[in-house]
Amino acid sequence: MQEMPDTLSIARLKWACRRGMLELDILLENFLNEAYSSLSAEDKEHFAALLATPDPELFSFLMGKEVPADINLAHMVEVIRHHAKSRI
Repeated sequence: MQEMPDTLSIARLKWACRRGMLELDILLENFLNEAYSSLSAEDKEHFAALLATPDPELFSFLMGKEVPADINLAHMVEVIRHHAKSRI
């Protein structure tokens, strides 16, 4: 039964990645599906914390227009942006 909490947390993250803004949905869902599993436990926590950011701010961060004040969130934004660029 060790997998159950992880499965639940992935389902919650998938739900949190659905933002109602197509650009955010694509960036976040692709990252979750393709790169999340390779993150450290600490970065997984930072990703979850980043998902608590309001959509306009999160969009601005991920588009490179602003940088989060929190260094851990700023790092996670860069990881997500790097992942998106590597897909092109």
